[in-house]
Amino acid sequence: MHILGISGSLRQGSLNTAALRACASLLPEGVTLSLADLSEVPPYNEDIRTQGLPSSVQQLREQIKAADAILIATPEYNYSFPGVLKNAIDWASRPPDQPFDGKPIALMGATPGGLGTSRAQYHLRQVFIYLNGHVLNRPEVMISAAPTKFDNDGKLTDESTAENLRKLLAVLCDAARQRNP
Repeated sequence: MHILGISGSLRQGSLNTAALRACASLLPEGVTLSLADLSEVPPYNEDIRTQGLPSSVQQLREQIKAADAILIATPEYNYSFPGVLKNAIDWASRPPDQPFDGKPIALMGATPGGLGTSRAQYHLRQVFIYLNGHVLNRPEVMISAAPTKFDNDGKLTDESTAENLRKLLAVLCDAARQRNP
């Protein structure tokens, strides 16, 4: 089984990317995780799309299609998720063959703040309702005070957060198995 991780942050020292990397070491046996690179995805432009998908977008779409499940880690900016993530979703979801359709999706987020990206995750859920992505209802993983839970190298040091991530990964893998027995 393969999970595609998508970080909503392009920042070098992103806590959300660090959380996805932590997940790679917490996976159930027989499960792999790779990270999508959104840094080369251009701003969405219908004029460009009608001329053919940029290679970075085509690669992202292929990664989503090939994955058994999607794991998104998002920061929260101005009560919502970042434009870079919305841009990637907009590009990837263009017809034909919208790759999120029916795909199990887990959301999580890390932030220095106290609400742990709850509003950003709520907005992402709304987007995936339209795209027919099957977003897990629980467990919810909202990593608040995130800088205290990772060391300076981005390694997860908080065991309760690690346990929450293990639970999320187990439920996501179960959802993927139910979709593809």
